[in-house]
Amino acid sequence: MKLQRSIPLSFSRRAVACMLVGVAISAHALSLNDLSNQDASAGLKAALDKGSAVAVSKLGVENGFLNNDKVKIQLPSVLEKAMPILKMTGKGQQLDELVVSMNRAAEAAVPMAKPLLVNAVKSMSLTDAKNILTGGETSVTDFFKQKTAAPLSVKFLPLVKGVTDKAGLSSKYNAVMGQAQKFGVVPEQEATVEGYVTQKALDGLFLMIGEEEKEIRRDPVAAGSAAISKVFSLLK
Repeated sequence: MKLQRSIPLSFSRRAVACMLVGVAISAHALSLNDLSNQDASAGLKAALDKGSAVAVSKLGVENGFLNNDKVKIQLPSVLEKAMPILKMTGKGQQLDELVVSMNRAAEAAVPMAKPLLVNAVKSMSLTDAKNILTGGETSVTDFFKQKTAAPLSVKFLPLVKGVTDKAGLSSKYNAVMGQAQKFGVVPEQEATVEGYVTQKALDGLFLMIGEEEKEIRRDPVAAGSAAISKVFSLLK
């Protein structure tokens, strides 16, 4: 009698594991294919609208930046390092006031983002939708950055400058940072207080949109929209 050659147990387990992964991937793909383009578009647009609206509403109010440690705008590292010396020369209170004015400027600027964010959602293409569906847990935030970061920076800058000009230390900040920049120790975006605050305001906005995106992905049903739940439940 010819003995049948046994299959190593480890190989068998690997084969079963690969088969299960393949089934899971196929099921996931079929589920997404069951969605119509209209369903996917509606769900994604609802998620984009909700994430951006909540982020703006949280940040674009008094203390929206100042009292939120995740996005609070601190002094640039160059000034932070010089803080002990500046306090000894009586500049401590002025620096504290500058921190407040920088955050107030960001809080005033963020509501201006709403129309651009809304327009970005309206202009979402099928390619954008595909990238969001397959792009991972930050794909919504990445979409907003790609579509709005540059125009938002242009829009924020004059308003931020108007607010920070009222702070007594703004002109001195710009002068000091301008000199330091010549020696290559200051990033270009920190050379002026308005440029620094504008970038930090954008960073905070996209961070909060990202927080909302993660929450929607974690619990799409709680988002309160049937369209969002239908799409993002399949992506879990």
